[in-house]
Amino acid sequence: MHMVIGMAAITGGSIDPQEVHEILRNSRRRQVIKQLSSRLGPVTLRELSERIAAEETGETPPPRKVRDSVYNSLHQTHLPKLDEMDVVVYDKDRKTVRLRERAKQVNRYMRMVTDYGVSWAQFYRTLGVVALVSVIAAQTGVPVIGAMPVLLLASGFLVLFGVATAYQMWTLRWFYMRSIVPDDSTAARSDD
Repeated sequence: MHMVIGMAAITGGSIDPQEVHEILRNSRRRQVIKQLSSRLGPVTLRELSERIAAEETGETPPPRKVRDSVYNSLHQTHLPKLDEMDVVVYDKDRKTVRLRERAKQVNRYMRMVTDYGVSWAQFYRTLGVVALVSVIAAQTGVPVIGAMPVLLLASGFLVLFGVATAYQMWTLRWFYMRSIVPDDSTAARSDD
C-alpha cells in the first residue's frame, strides 16, 4: 500500500515526521488519539465528541453547542483525515472510530512528555542525578545525609525508580495492551 498525502508519502509501516506534525498540530486530532489510546475497542463518534468537548470546556456534561461543534469538526474534517493517514479506522456509516496500529508512531511523539510538562527522560535523568549525589554525599559523611546508611538511601531511590516506572507503565497501559491485541485492519490488508 502506498498513498501520497500532500508532499509526504506514507507507506505501509512508518509515518513521515512531517505528517506526524500535521496530525499533532491540531488539538482535536491530538485529543482523538489521546481518548482512543485509553480504550481497547471502537468508540462511537458521539461518545468521543462528548469526551473531547468535556476536556475542552472542563464541564461535564459539556455545553451542547461545544459538543455539536466538536462532533461536526470530527465527522467532517479530523476523523476522515486521520483515517486517510491510516491512524484510525473511521466507519462513517456506523459512526465508530478506533485506533490503527500506526497510531503508535504518532502516540510516541505525544507520550514523551508527562502530564506535568516534563519528559520521562528528564524525570529519570534528574532522579538518577539526585540519587547519585545523595549516595556520594552519604558516603562522604555530609551532614544530615551522612547520618543515613548508604544502603538504605540507595534502596530508597531504587524504590522511587520502581514506583515511577510502574506509574509510567500504568498510564500507558492501553497503549501497551494494543500491542498485544491484533489490529483487524492489518489482518484484513494481509488477506488482499
